[in-house]
Amino acid sequence: MLELPAFKAAAVQTAPVFLDTDATVDKVVRLVAEAADNGARLIAFPEVFVSAYPYWSWIGNPIQGGPWFEKLARSAIEIPGPEIAKIADAARRHRINVVIGVNERSAYGIGTIYNTMVVISDEGRILGRHRKLVPTWAEKLTWTPGDASALRVHETSVGRLGCLACGENTNTLARFALLAEGELVHVASYISLPVAPKDYDMAEAIKVRSAAHSFEGKLFTIVSCSTISEEAIAMLEVDFPGAREALTRRNSAFSGFLGPDGRVIGEPLIDAEGMIYAEIDLSRCIQPRQMHDIVGHYNRFDIFDLRVNRRSLQAARFVDDPGPDTRELDGLRAEDQENQP
Repeated sequence: MLELPAFKAAAVQTAPVFLDTDATVDKVVRLVAEAADNGARLIAFPEVFVSAYPYWSWIGNPIQGGPWFEKLARSAIEIPGPEIAKIADAARRHRINVVIGVNERSAYGIGTIYNTMVVISDEGRILGRHRKLVPTWAEKLTWTPGDASALRVHETSVGRLGCLACGENTNTLARFALLAEGELVHVASYISLPVAPKDYDMAEAIKVRSAAHSFEGKLFTIVSCSTISEEAIAMLEVDFPGAREALTRRNSAFSGFLGPDGRVIGEPLIDAEGMIYAEIDLSRCIQPRQMHDIVGHYNRFDIFDLRVNRRSLQAARFVDDPGPDTRELDGLRAEDQENQP
């Protein structure tokens, strides 16, 4: 008999400790404990919450942003690494699934940074590391495009879970790839974007995107969006005099929950900081699919054919000739090695 979980989920809307990795990780651990104490079995954190979004790319030119890119590269984390291990340990201790956005630095390139979402089980295992496929607009000055190696749905104690970062939730084929793998819980991470065009309502845009995915896929979407701290604005004002005006526009952040009918569950957070909760019952995903099941009977796979390349992409693939057994060279003096055939 098919049994689907019902559980409480938490969505975080707050700011990281700007460019302070250790302090932000400590904040994450505290929020994980708080959510678990309130009965949540899943907590969603914002996009690149560890530990900054590159707003300087929106309010200055690339030359002005160069030193700030270096700050971000220095504060970025590697996966695996001690920072994500600390968050995973908190997930294990509090028996809660965690989805969190981080700036991930490549182990092979100190200036190669990815916008990465990490999925951690309630056993403390890293289930996935999804790197944003296409950085959006000014973000191309910061992040390297990811591959689809972790564009996957994960089996968790709260159901089949997938995730996408910010503008990726507008990528129809990326969303469909997750739906086709049986996604029932979707986590969408965002950042507050007050620097968008004047007629662009970021909060409304987040809600529309999330409603579209929930309604099309007949699933639950959990949205977590960051805010911009006074600390971050004060730091940026030093180099960008117009930072305060650019970064304080209202209706720039939306966090909340949407059901399989595309409607918002409860009251979302708009701009305000906090953590909100919702009861999720995955059995509600069944009946709506009798009408529209776009990964099943409501599609024509004899007409449409989607292929997803999930191979890991690398800068180079090395095919080595092992040559002499290196064990034979251990301990030899340099002049002795020169005489080796």
